[in-house]
Amino acid sequence: MLPRISIKMLQELLAQFPAVAILGPRQVGKTTLAFVHAESTPGTVYLDLEAASDRIKLSDPRAFFASHHDRLVILDEVQRAPDLFAELRGVIDARRRSGQRVGHFLLLGSASGTLLHQSADSLAGRVAYLELTPFHGLEVGADQTHRLWTRGGFPEAFLAADDAASSRWRRQFIATYLERDIPQFGLRIPAETLRRFWTMLAHVQGGILNAAKLAQSLAVSGQSLSRYLDLMVDLMLVRRLRPYASNEGKRLVRAPKVYVRDSGLVHALLGLETFDDLLGHPVVGGSFEGFVIENLLAVCPPGTEAMYYRTSAGAELDLVLDLPGNRRFAIEIKRTATATVSRGFHIAATDLAATHRFLVHSGTDSFPLPGGIEATSLRSLQSLLSRG
Repeated sequence: MLPRISIKMLQELLAQFPAVAILGPRQVGKTTLAFVHAESTPGTVYLDLEAASDRIKLSDPRAFFASHHDRLVILDEVQRAPDLFAELRGVIDARRRSGQRVGHFLLLGSASGTLLHQSADSLAGRVAYLELTPFHGLEVGADQTHRLWTRGGFPEAFLAADDAASSRWRRQFIATYLERDIPQFGLRIPAETLRRFWTMLAHVQGGILNAAKLAQSLAVSGQSLSRYLDLMVDLMLVRRLRPYASNEGKRLVRAPKVYVRDSGLVHALLGLETFDDLLGHPVVGGSFEGFVIENLLAVCPPGTEAMYYRTSAGAELDLVLDLPGNRRFAIEIKRTATATVSRGFHIAATDLAATHRFLVHSGTDSFPLPGGIEATSLRSLQSLLSRG
């Protein structure tokens, strides 16, 4: 097991809030992270709400929580018990009145939108949210970047004995989501249709969303396609990167860019098992771009806003980060270590009054380029962002 940087933030949030919700897709390590914290918190109670035996224990939640009033209670897959949130509010408020103000509940969920919606009404002001991503570049060795890109960051995939075992795990992960997990949300979407949709997104990794074309290819309505995309975003498997849309003087691209969030899943959906397989496939550029974006967003300070920028005239930024302190990072992503930026990058960075300009390449060196641009490795920019 590799240590997770998120453990420090989890401990800080539990020392400040009555409840903390860890969001992340299945198998990303939420339960492991919770147990790591529990090792330093004697008497912690763990309930898995997918297990019937644990759900029975909450048939009278007030009584159960009262019997463990002085303990941290971990509730796994809590989004499967939506009625529980109103009870949690009452328990938290009662504990606050008795002087127990923080560290009551740790909530784990694998559907971010669902959990956020369920908790927003009942636990407003009582809960903090922590997103746990797959492993990122600062959590693995500096020499493991290619392995992380090829296999993705899900712990079982990254730590597998070899590429074949990693690929097998990722294929099973995809099948389990399609055949077991998604139907549990009550959505009647044929598994094969959703697999085709997921695979199409992998083929166009990092492309501008063309909903009409995708709907036509799947032979479904635009409304159905939007529902499929909303589901994959909610499950934290797909990212919609919104366009920058505040410059009234420019003709801007308005559709979002879409990424399968974990690069290893992109490669599994496309049948790419090794690093050499990836280098010989047309998706290699989009895969690297998505990999860099996810790694950067995983370490951004709270309050960061992410978007991309593109005009009809060709000015473009792969990633724009608005960070605390009125800092705006304009970022270009190139897979080769000898890449340079285009004129469109300079125009776009000027349009947005970027305070910092970066070219992220696949090498390990950092060096200045004309126009105030810093060419940098992914790991170096992650280190900068992680410091806030």
